[in-house]
Amino acid sequence: MTEWITTPIDMRIVRGALELERKARGVLPHRLPLAARVQFHDEYMARTEEQPSGVRLAFRTRATAVELDVLPTKRAYEGAPPQPDGLYELVVDGRPAGRGSVPGGNLAVIDMATQKAVTRPGEPGTLRFAGLAAEAKDVEIWLPQVESAELIALRADAPVEPVPDTGRPVWLHHGSSISHGSTAAGPTSTWPAVAAARGGADLVNLGFGGNAMLDPFTARAIRDTPADLISLKIGINVANADAMRLRAFGPAVHGFLDTVREGHPDTPLLLVSPILCPVQEHTPGPLALDPEGPGLRFRATGDPAEVASGRLTLTVIRDALAGIAARRAQDDPHLHYLDGRALYGEADYAELPLPDGVHPAPETHRLIGERFAALVFESEHGAFAAR
Repeated sequence: MTEWITTPIDMRIVRGALELERKARGVLPHRLPLAARVQFHDEYMARTEEQPSGVRLAFRTRATAVELDVLPTKRAYEGAPPQPDGLYELVVDGRPAGRGSVPGGNLAVIDMATQKAVTRPGEPGTLRFAGLAAEAKDVEIWLPQVESAELIALRADAPVEPVPDTGRPVWLHHGSSISHGSTAAGPTSTWPAVAAARGGADLVNLGFGGNAMLDPFTARAIRDTPADLISLKIGINVANADAMRLRAFGPAVHGFLDTVREGHPDTPLLLVSPILCPVQEHTPGPLALDPEGPGLRFRATGDPAEVASGRLTLTVIRDALAGIAARRAQDDPHLHYLDGRALYGEADYAELPLPDGVHPAPETHRLIGERFAALVFESEHGAFAAR
């Protein structure tokens, strides 16, 4: 009979979250602190920041079996097939060692047009990994990137302790659903997770699906979070929501960067423009579902003729970001710029098109992550090479 040892789930063994909220049964990881969460009343944003992309339990143990009790909240869209259960992935000493899902849980039924959700309560489930080697090892359990998880109990058949400091740099990344990894194969397959693993970095992923909007509360969260490396992938959500005009966009980017620099004056800071997205390259938003399909596809509904009056496209945004980075770099030697089309451009689109017109396929996440690591972490002139 297995003798289980229960370990408290707190920030000593949780990585990638900025805060843990005490709930009725356990703790809920948040990727924005309470000070930020009280400043938005948007259900979509609230649901997105609770989805623990990049969040994992990390500990050292000799255990051969580990269990995690979880109350997940899963998604379903009105009129659409059910979403697959989220994946939990086990990594042992830096290598993939298993994956699984937690049955049951709450179900949030979402109206795609309004992003309002009705949640049906459910019961917790248990994730179990067994057959591990009975030797000291570093274990990570990565939580699903698009399924929130109230963590109730962690059990193992040997003592669990926090992982000692590895000396790896903390890389904080902010971006859209592409960075969030909404279409990745699993939590370790989002492009930031791929890049962090290859670059030897400890990831904090503040990619928020549909919500990379230059929000001041996000800038303040980044300002106040310890980080050795910071990247900001900006633009695509602003365009596809038709949230700003060019006149407002430039000052908003400057303000966001100013706030980040208040807490990180000398930290390597990389500004990244959007990857190629043909439906938005020359046509302003907002995005809408394409009724002509096939399948779930998006199209931009704005008028290209209005670009002259300040409507934003990805082409306009890249030009603006490049100019902002060049001007600021004159006084900020630690600020760098990367054109997102170096990560995914026209040749890539021809070979690996975006299935819904906007989001990368799982294999494209790996391509983007490997490219980012090569250009930013590994290149002699990469923004994070001299970290």
